[in-house]
Order: sequence, then structure tokens, then C-alpha cells
Amino acid sequence: MAKQKTVYFCSECGHESSKWMGQCPACKQWNTFVEEKAAPATRKGGAKAGKTSASPMNISQITIQEEERISTGIRELDRVLGGGIVTGSLSLVGGDPGIGKSTLLLQVCRNMANAGRKVLYISGEESMQQIKMRAERIGTFEQEMLLFCETDLEEISNVILKTKPEFVVLDSIQTMYSEELTSAAGSVSQVREVTSRMMRIAKENDIAIFIVGHVTKEGVVAGPRTLEHMVDTVLYFEGEREAAYRILRGVKNRFGSTNEIGVFEMCGNGLMEVENPSKTMLSGRPLDASGSVVVCSMEGTRPILIEIQALVSPTSFQMPRRTAVGIDYNRVNLLMAVLEKRVGYQLGGCDAYVNLAGGMRLGEPAIDLGIIMAIASSYKNTALPEDTIIFGEVGLVGEVRAVSGGEARIKEAQKLGFKRCILPQANVEALKSRPRIQLMGVSNIREALDYI
Repeated sequence: MAKQKTVYFCSECGHESSKWMGQCPACKQWNTFVEEKAAPATRKGGAKAGKTSASPMNISQITIQEEERISTGIRELDRVLGGGIVTGSLSLVGGDPGIGKSTLLLQVCRNMANAGRKVLYISGEESMQQIKMRAERIGTFEQEMLLFCETDLEEISNVILKTKPEFVVLDSIQTMYSEELTSAAGSVSQVREVTSRMMRIAKENDIAIFIVGHVTKEGVVAGPRTLEHMVDTVLYFEGEREAAYRILRGVKNRFGSTNEIGVFEMCGNGLMEVENPSKTMLSGRPLDASGSVVVCSMEGTRPILIEIQALVSPTSFQMPRRTAVGIDYNRVNLLMAVLEKRVGYQLGGCDAYVNLAGGMRLGEPAIDLGIIMAIASSYKNTALPEDTIIFGEVGLVGEVRAVSGGEARIKEAQKLGFKRCILPQANVEALKSRPRIQLMGVSNIREALDYI
């Protein structure tokens, strides 16, 4: 009997090597190689006798048509997906444990089953009784939905091909395994093989498949990074388990725009849509309080108004403390350094805490000016007018740069009753129509701080 070959895989990017290495040559990560048995050869190389190979085709001869989409019955999810689920697509949903991944997909299954579509829910973690109990909490299933509890890839493939459903949920990818591989379920080779098989089934049979993926402590989907490259859509659930609001963010979408978000609220009967996130995020905002600023961030095509809170206080320690929640910590340090250098604020002897209200995470540069104003407001203990909104990108020399989507941001602020807007001067000059809101264009942070 031939000796079985041993190979090493990088758990981050899936790079394969014949020997263990401390650093992956592909992604440059350290100590990520894991040992696994090589998959047995299933077929020999070379073309089969009598089989004609496919030939290249001229791009002008290829005809295209708009992809068919299936509505999930949840508008926020349809927005993130670009208008609905595309038939024959493979999607990945990741998130922390207990964040609501399975609950959301079960609600989608209920809506699609009630609309008369054939739905198959495959679980490798729960029994049918557990799924039934959870399904009863989120609503009534007026039509039938098929349940199947199995982890063997061959059995799962046979059931999908036999039942021919329109929509399949696989919960979760880390529990599925193929008997052709000797490695354990959840390993690099198993995850890659299961995903590859599901992709072939989805494309060849026009079946929309959603895969649930566990995440690591760093917040990325467990398994090889090639998993995200293989699927058509990658969705991430964000938010604290203790908080009421959940953010569904699309980080990859071959059939729509990326960085779209959907906002949900966790209730006793499942996840409920938040139709007006800006109004919800600003509810309970303190009035006439220093360090509180409202900014506008563009998440995909949607402008969202959210409150930034800052607290700056003198410290008795030699090393001041810096804390950022929902905002990049390094970005906050950079903007504080700009305040010190360009304006002369003595922040080196102060603790600084910056928080994004509502449990959201934002990384758009357009909130830079809002962070600057919130820190300055708390430092000078002077409140900004409550009807003022701020947006703009700040450079290292203190200039305020223009941002995209200026008109959409101003319209959203006007809709919610804001009367004044501090924004880059370049955005004011680029406006095509004059809004019914007072515009205060600024070119640098000194001009912006004059409004405090």
C-alpha cells in the first residue's frame, strides 16, 4: 500500500506546501501552517477519449441577459444583496456566535416558503426539533419547508439534487465533511472541498445557496481565505451581542455594489428591519452637551446620520489614555495629532475617549471633521448647536477635503430637521441646487473650530 502523502496548508490564505514553514510566503502571516493528509487522486490527467475540449469564444458572440432575482421578503437584506437573491449564486454569511445569522436565514426561508418556493434548510449543528422550536418563535410557516440534518457532503449533495429546491441554507460550513478527505471537519481542505462542491451544484442547477460561516477571534470567517474568493457574495453581521441593533454589511457582491448595509433590531420574534436608521441612531441624543456631534456617513448608496461622542479630561498619569469604540483607533490618534500641531491644543496631558453611538462601526474618512469637532468641543467644554451636522475629510496639514455624495448627505440631514451643515468648501461649490439648509463651507480645521 502506498504511503499517504502529507501536505501543509496556510489557514489564512490556503497556500499549500510540502513542508512546514514559519511564515507563509503568500500572505506573510506567521505560524499559520497546519498539517493535513493530501486528498486522493480521483482522476488522471489528460483528456478523455472521444471527448472534445471546449474552445475559446469571441466576446462579441457572447449574449448576456439580466440575472433573475428572488426577493427575500426582507427589504434591508434585498438592499444589501443588490435587489434580491440571484438564482445560481453562492453566498457566505459570517458573524460572531449568537449575532443572528441562523435567525435571519430562517426568516428568509419562511418568507420564501410562504411565497410558494421550494426551500431546503440543512443543519449540521442543530436537530430538527431545535430548528422547529426556533422557527415557531419567529412566525408561522404557511407552506412547507424541508429540513435535513446531516454533515456528510455526499448525502447533502444527493438530497439537493434529488429534491431540486430553489433556495438552500447550509448551516454551517465548518461542520460539513467529505469522506474522500482524511482531515477533520472544519479543516482547510474540508472547507475548500465543501465550498467547491456547493458552487458546482449552485451553478449547474440554478440553485441559490447560502452558507453560514463561523468567525475567528479576529472577526474573519474561519478557514482558508480562498473561501471568500470562491463565493459570489460575502455578508458580515456586526454588532455587540448585548446591543439591540445588528448591522448586515456586504463586503463582496458580484451582482451589486459593495459596502451596502442593512440595519436590524433583535426582538423576541426574530430580527426586525430598521427602516430609518438615521432617526433610530439619533434617538435619545443628549442636547446642549459638549463633545456630542452628529456626522453623516455614506454606507454604499445610503447616507446615515450618527452621533459621535468625545470625552477629553486631564490625566494624572504620565501616559494619557486613548480609547476608540466603533472608530479606527489609529485614525483618532492621527486626528488628535493634527489638532495639537495645527491648532495648538495641548492634548498630550489629557485622556481622550471617542465613541460611536448605536453600536455601529464606521471607517469612512468623511467623519474625520466630526471627530475633530467632537474632541475640540469636549476639550473647550463648549456644546455645538443641536441642529448642526458635520462631514468632511481632514488631511495631515489640517485641510478639509471634499467627499463624495455631498448632496445626498445634505438631503438626509434636511429630512431629519437639521438647520445647519458644516462641510468642505469644495462640496459647497459643487452643489447643483441650493438646499433649504444653512451651509457653512470650511477649507481647514481652524475655520471649522470657529463655529464652536
